[in-house]
Amino acid sequence: MAQRILALAAEEAPERLQEALQSLGEGELGDMVTRQALKGRETAALLKAIFRGSPCSQQSGVLRRLQVYKHCIPLVESGDLHLGKVSEIIGLLMLEARQLPGHALAELAALFVDVIKGGSLSNGKSLELFSTVLTALASSKESLAYGKGELNGEEFKKQLINTLCSSKWDPRSVIHLANMFRDIPLSGEELQFVVEKVLRMFSKLDLQEIPPLVYQLLLLSAKGSKKTVLEGIISFFNQLDKRQKEEQRVPQSVDLEVATMPLDQLRHVEGTVILHIVSVINLDQDLGEELIRHLKTEQQKDPGKALCPFSVALLLSVAVKHRLQEQIFDFLKTSITRSCKDLQFLQASKFLQDLFPQQYDVTAVILEVVKNSAFGWDHVTQGLVDLGFSLMESYEPKKPFGGKAADTSYGLSKMPAQQACKLGASILLETFKVHEPIRSDILEQVLNRVLTKAASPVSHFIDLLSNIVMSAPLVLQTSSSKVTETFDNLSFLPIDTVQGLLRAVQPLLKVSMSVRDSLILVLQKAIFSRQLDARKAAVAGFLLLLRNFKVLGSLSSSQCSQAIGATQVQADVHACYNSAANEAFCLEILGSLRRCLSQQADVRLMLYEGFYDVLRRNSQLASSIMETLLSQIKQYYLPQQDLLPPLKLEGCIMAQGDQIFLQEPLAHLLCCIQHCLAWYKSTVQLCQGAEDDDEEEDVGFQENFEDMLESVTRRMIKSELEDFELDKSADFSLSSGVGVKNNIYAIQVMGICEVLIEYNFNIGNFSKNKFEDVLGLFTCYNKLSEILKEKAGKNKSTLGNKTARSFLSMGFVSTLLTALFRDNAQTHEESLAVLRSSTEFLRYAVSVALQKVQQLEETGQTDGPDGQNPEKMFQNLCKITRVLLWRYTSIPTVVEESGKKKGKSISLLCLEGLLRIFNTVQQLYTARIPQFLQALDITDGDAEETDINVTEKAAFQIRQFQRSLVNQFSSAEDDFNSKETQSLITVLSTLSKLLDPASQQFLQFLTWTVKICKENALEDIACCKGLLSLLFSLHVLYKSPVSLLRELAQDIHACLGDIDQDVEVESRSHFAIVNAKTAAPTVCLLVLGQADKVLEEVDWLIKKLTSLGSDTSEDSSQASNQTQALEKGVILQLGTLLTVYHELVQTALPAGSCVDTLLRSLSKTYAILTSLIKHYIQACRSTSNTIPGRLEKLVKLSGSHLTPQCYSFITYVQNIHSESLSFAEEKKKKKKEDDAAAISTVMAKVLRETKPIPNLIFAIEQYEKFLIHLSKKSKVNLMQYMKLSTSRDFRINASMLDSALQEHNTENAENEPDNDQSSTAEQTDENQEPKKKRQRKK
Repeated sequence: MAQRILALAAEEAPERLQEALQSLGEGELGDMVTRQALKGRETAALLKAIFRGSPCSQQSGVLRRLQVYKHCIPLVESGDLHLGKVSEIIGLLMLEARQLPGHALAELAALFVDVIKGGSLSNGKSLELFSTVLTALASSKESLAYGKGELNGEEFKKQLINTLCSSKWDPRSVIHLANMFRDIPLSGEELQFVVEKVLRMFSKLDLQEIPPLVYQLLLLSAKGSKKTVLEGIISFFNQLDKRQKEEQRVPQSVDLEVATMPLDQLRHVEGTVILHIVSVINLDQDLGEELIRHLKTEQQKDPGKALCPFSVALLLSVAVKHRLQEQIFDFLKTSITRSCKDLQFLQASKFLQDLFPQQYDVTAVILEVVKNSAFGWDHVTQGLVDLGFSLMESYEPKKPFGGKAADTSYGLSKMPAQQACKLGASILLETFKVHEPIRSDILEQVLNRVLTKAASPVSHFIDLLSNIVMSAPLVLQTSSSKVTETFDNLSFLPIDTVQGLLRAVQPLLKVSMSVRDSLILVLQKAIFSRQLDARKAAVAGFLLLLRNFKVLGSLSSSQCSQAIGATQVQADVHACYNSAANEAFCLEILGSLRRCLSQQADVRLMLYEGFYDVLRRNSQLASSIMETLLSQIKQYYLPQQDLLPPLKLEGCIMAQGDQIFLQEPLAHLLCCIQHCLAWYKSTVQLCQGAEDDDEEEDVGFQENFEDMLESVTRRMIKSELEDFELDKSADFSLSSGVGVKNNIYAIQVMGICEVLIEYNFNIGNFSKNKFEDVLGLFTCYNKLSEILKEKAGKNKSTLGNKTARSFLSMGFVSTLLTALFRDNAQTHEESLAVLRSSTEFLRYAVSVALQKVQQLEETGQTDGPDGQNPEKMFQNLCKITRVLLWRYTSIPTVVEESGKKKGKSISLLCLEGLLRIFNTVQQLYTARIPQFLQALDITDGDAEETDINVTEKAAFQIRQFQRSLVNQFSSAEDDFNSKETQSLITVLSTLSKLLDPASQQFLQFLTWTVKICKENALEDIACCKGLLSLLFSLHVLYKSPVSLLRELAQDIHACLGDIDQDVEVESRSHFAIVNAKTAAPTVCLLVLGQADKVLEEVDWLIKKLTSLGSDTSEDSSQASNQTQALEKGVILQLGTLLTVYHELVQTALPAGSCVDTLLRSLSKTYAILTSLIKHYIQACRSTSNTIPGRLEKLVKLSGSHLTPQCYSFITYVQNIHSESLSFAEEKKKKKKEDDAAAISTVMAKVLRETKPIPNLIFAIEQYEKFLIHLSKKSKVNLMQYMKLSTSRDFRINASMLDSALQEHNTENAENEPDNDQSSTAEQTDENQEPKKKRQRKK
């Protein structure tokens, strides 16, 4: 039959062809097409023949065509046909579809919908036909029956799409359907339907099928609904990430079916999806813009949703396209700093923590992206690197470079910027560890920045470089050319940068000979440079090399500072540890360094400070170094035993023109000798038992040194100040050459005395004679010190107040203090009594400890041996703290005789030292606070360091200081020491930071502080300030301080009286600390300051409320619960604050800072009330909510308790100022002299202090304006609580007018004051002007 039809079609005989087709039954026609298709013969020709014999002009023809279509669709989807054949059939059907009439198309479309609902699509090929059918249907003009009514083609298509999107889809056909919709013209509403349906299908699909579907969706988004598509994709992957995290946290999932995809599979899928999105954004820039816009708005509402690991990775991938890079980085940087600020804000307030239990931390999210990027996300790495550098440069430390001070300068305002800079470094370090290909790029960029940013602090880049080298030293070998290139610029860099840089790349010097050789060449050139900095850099470099290239036979204590793994050493292992080569190399360097001993003092100083470390790590160089030092000191040592002084001081200075410089830092040289000798005796001799070869020579220099130091000690004790040409009559002014010379001599002599004190104490082994020598040396030191202090006092020079830096080492200071205060051994008692008898010496020992701790706090290190070793510093700090703590708590200041000499008592110095130490430990040794507190606890000093409860230990220390403070308060008035009380309060507040705010101890401490403030009528202003600040800082971590502020405000009101003198304020004294002396300005300003902080919190909350209000997401019930909690919190806080201001505005505050601050604070309060009202206006717009009763009460309270009182207060302020003006006026009348200046000052002051008044009135009026708006919106009359005030109206003060008329009969003075000036002020102002002018003419 098929052949016949084909033949008839070929013969061009349409009638016979129609007859033949009519003779076929419905089933036969279908079978014939199927058979033909399966055989693969001329299917298309057969279909064409059928269509030719079924013209659309006849009803029968249309029906036959429909039969063919209905039969072909399942046939194509059956999967029995070859794909080529399928395409051929579909192509033909699509061509012919446009000729079908509307009702036939409608029937066909309905059939398709049923097929899709039934889920019988296999390859989705027939959907191409469906898109053609729908497109044709949309352009059909005829009315089509739908249900009981009729629709036109466009509406019919809309209904079909609606039905389709509401029905169930087979997951296998989702991609085909998404693809199909791209070819159909859709209206915005229909597109939204489709996109939402496809997004809902994500969760039903297999993970591997999501990337192609995402791609189809993105292509579909070219028509619109970009925001919905992006939002859907991001939130889907965010949910998956969260679920994955949950599973990792609870590994044994109870329900095995819930267990989702493996992690690596998820990450690979995410990576592919990101690539798809980026590729589409490259074609469609609007999609990129939409992405940034969407995330910005989302971030306002819920930052956790906006910036999840997936969206951050996506942004960073898009950022590689330069057009969007700046926008994206700006957005990420502001998000990071905002997140840091919010976290900081939350941590500072218990009230906010209760409202926001979950805290979002963007830094963790970004570091998670770095971790995820290990799964082949190469497209993210460049963005990560750029972001890391961008953060480090935008938020670099602003302080001048100085050890660690640049990193640890802590002030709350700086915290977010510091955290952002730290995050940048972490991103780069982690990316460096994870991605090998990009390592050399990161390294190069870091080195470039170290070189180019020499003027600004680069400590953060050097720290990063050091961490990079530590994590993979061998990587540097491949980039060694870049490192050697950096070395060429060493001589142009600041010395601190050079030292940091060399320390950072030091492991590389061990594994690469070429790098080491190039460094040596650079350093040797630098030694002869004209620039002092270059020579210092050379010395620093050479000392580093000496420290790290061990000569065979060196002791085990000389381990290099950074451990080097076996893998790194393989490269150059023979060269590296060839000890003979090392020895020759080290001796060559020492030769170069000897030349430096004839250079400037700064260069010599570096050598003297560095030799000890070299010895400690490379003990075989001992004899060379000791010989060098011996020959150096011999130039200044006078061997004749009876010559005084024992050292040639004049050889240490150099005159250049009329200026005098220090040429040889003699005290540093002696200090270096003393430390090296002590180390040599304690270490090398012990190990030399077997080797007697060099003994002779070694003993030679050791004896030489010992004799020399012995002789210098003896002669220094005998020397008088006149021997050094220094006595009380000497000139110490820094303006003359002689004065400068004398200053240099004095500092050298004092330094030499200190070095000898340390030497004699250490070798003395508690012998009485040696300790007498120590005291003799101290006497010499002390005389000079006193003269310098006295002269400095006379000259009022700033230098005088600074004590010269002590030469004692930190280790010795801790030993000395322990011996002086804590050594109870019977055998030592007699000798120690010698030192203990001198109060001056005890005071000196404590003040040196104080100086050392201060240096550690400021720069992170101290002078002297081990000064840069954090571990040793920490141990010394613990020892010193133990002694100072014992000394302070066991001997109170009151008991201690301060003696006839002026100066602080030892107990007070101890307290200052403790305060500095507690600060330093929290700053530099945060991680080791538990060990520190453990070390202070003398009772169980040897206890196991297993589980140290910081809060308990800190509470124990706090109790000791609490006792001291209570003793201060209970002491007689004459014995009360304000300075000590202040220090105690500061110590307590420092230690309170170690308490866990949720602990019982914290609550006890808070209760105690409240009790102290309530019971002690403290009149000392500084102590009152400290105590109240402590109270507030504790209270905010426990709960909101508003009720506390209300009580304080009531006390201030009771203390200062009312603005209306006829009113007697009921005396309700809650806090004795508020009294006539402290109430204003101290307490008042503190209360207002704290109220401002509460206002800031409320303002922050209102902003959060507004962003939550605009969030219309699915979990709106949860959002509304949170909104209600926030609204309640805000209104309660504001309500109590209004009562605080209610008290303060009725208080007769003295003119000045209190009035000024209160007026500004009130303006801020009204501004915040206004923003709350605006929030409710917005809420009324978006929903038909009525306003809560709570808000009505707040408005009522503001109307009854604040606004009227504000106007009375304004009048009171104007009266105070008018009085001060009239007083000035009277004064002027009495004194006829030229007193205009005094009056104009009063005028200026009045103008300045009344400036906030108009702002306050404007704020009140704005508040009332928005109240009217809200009243209209909510149909609640809120203005009924507001009384219109008369203060703003024009006033003619009759009595004033009469007196003015009497005074100036000729002149009629009428005044109309404006808001910030009362009538009197106006009048005196008018009278004032001409007089002023006349006086100027005189």
